[in-house]
Amino acid sequence: MSPIERAIVDHLRRQGASFFAAIHEAAGNGYPGETVDALWDLVWKGLLTNDTFHALRAFTRPPERRPRKPAGRARPFRSRRVAPPSAEGRWSLLADRAGGRVSDTEWSTATAQQLLSRYGVLTREVAAAEGIVGGFGAVYDVLKALEDAGRIRRGYFVGGVGATQFALPAALELLRSLRDVPDEAEVVVLAATDPANPYGTTLKWPSAWAADAQPDIAGRGPTRSVGALVVLVNGALAAYIPRGGRQLLVFLPEDEPARSTTARALAERLALMARDEGRGGLLVGEINGRPAADHPLAPSLIEAGFTPSAMGLQMRRRA
Repeated sequence: MSPIERAIVDHLRRQGASFFAAIHEAAGNGYPGETVDALWDLVWKGLLTNDTFHALRAFTRPPERRPRKPAGRARPFRSRRVAPPSAEGRWSLLADRAGGRVSDTEWSTATAQQLLSRYGVLTREVAAAEGIVGGFGAVYDVLKALEDAGRIRRGYFVGGVGATQFALPAALELLRSLRDVPDEAEVVVLAATDPANPYGTTLKWPSAWAADAQPDIAGRGPTRSVGALVVLVNGALAAYIPRGGRQLLVFLPEDEPARSTTARALAERLALMARDEGRGGLLVGEINGRPAADHPLAPSLIEAGFTPSAMGLQMRRRA
């Protein structure tokens, strides 16, 4: 642990659950951001917890774009005692809240049930992406016992991944209901880190986008990064939007009419996002490493309301 982390742990052992102001003072009253980083490092190490979800939501939320303030306008006074959003609530040692030591069996059972609730279908790839100590083998015995008890199913439900798969019965019914392509495209926008996004965990990121991509972006593939978004059309990945949104990775099907349907649905959703009050417009400078105007998606974006500019295809938020 770093000196700041040790100071925080020592303070919580002496004083118990504390708000950010007291913790920051115990950590040396330095730069608040360093104290916030130390708090979350301790959370990831399994040592700290918080009594509210506000801090977690603020920590994972993309930074907001604030409108520029007129020059010469005085800044309102802000108290230094106010905690940053990602440090709100009371922090305490997890050992003080968890009670007695959890056995290996209890940990494996709780982990397996949590993963099933989170993903519906559990594979080796999911366990690896979650970074579970011991990997898939740490929960395999629990999953097999749940299967023997008739509480989950075992089979080959998702193609392209490991054959050892377990699923909740409700998740299988939902998968069966989605076999037929809907008449109107169903579009969903998710955070790339959202458990509902199967890419990067259950499924590998598609590589089809590289066919029309420039060579210099070979190392800039999609990742489950905070602030990034994915757009799913009829359940398949249509676009990856990194933080900032100026460089898109687009995954259009090769065959018609799926290609045109996906392009049109994706362009309409990007236009809807651009008109959102919290975003303030959208500028697409590159698509798969090439100028946005040169990509096959460009006609659909222009049809949806984007206008060509010197920096790319742009849509401003409506006043």
